[in-house]
Amino acid sequence: MKRVFFCFLLLSVFTCQDVNVNIHKEFIKTDIPKLYTDDWFQLNHSTHNFSVSIEDQSLKITQNTGREAAELKLENGTLKGITHGASGKLIFVPSQDSTKQIEIKSGNIKFIFKFKERIYFIEALAHLSYTGGAIYELIQDGDHFTFNKRLEFKDTPEAFTCFKNTFLIATHKHFYVVEDFKQKLIFRNAFWSDLYPNSLAVIDYDHVYMGIRSGFVKLNLIDKKLTFYKYTEN
Repeated sequence: MKRVFFCFLLLSVFTCQDVNVNIHKEFIKTDIPKLYTDDWFQLNHSTHNFSVSIEDQSLKITQNTGREAAELKLENGTLKGITHGASGKLIFVPSQDSTKQIEIKSGNIKFIFKFKERIYFIEALAHLSYTGGAIYELIQDGDHFTFNKRLEFKDTPEAFTCFKNTFLIATHKHFYVVEDFKQKLIFRNAFWSDLYPNSLAVIDYDHVYMGIRSGFVKLNLIDKKLTFYKYTEN
């Protein structure tokens, strides 16, 4: 059975500044390790990966069993992202013929989403010496699709969510806030390099949570501070 841990968030009706977070005893607040030290290698070799989400005004932390394939249902079919590295692709499966697959773009497609009534997808790839990704806008005309690149990253996007009018993106090494398709770098060469960020849960810009290998991270995007909670088995 999947193990589930809860951090209960008591949310103020009027402001998010009064959030109280009760961390489960198996997650210990730990100093941020420096990259490639013995402490960091211990995290890198952990067999525990955690995902975060917010449900019913509480932060839910679960053992991560792998990322679900990106998918977005439309009126006339379903967009699907195939993540197989350099051989990945974005396809459309029409509702009227589920055996038919229309390939839209080759690439490692991690996220597909709607934002302000428009469709976007995020491509991310780390292969050989290349690492990077991009946000694309998808334009649909029936079963015909075109796309435009809106923003490019020089590091691989790993975790993503929308919050208000912004995109929050954790890449392999960095963290960005994207507004009007202009990126602002918040954290550079962070300790989660090779700890594989997999999910983001947001209360406000002071309280952003990210699931990684070995535990989870609280990010304060205003003060640019990180708090790391390491998982310890009892």
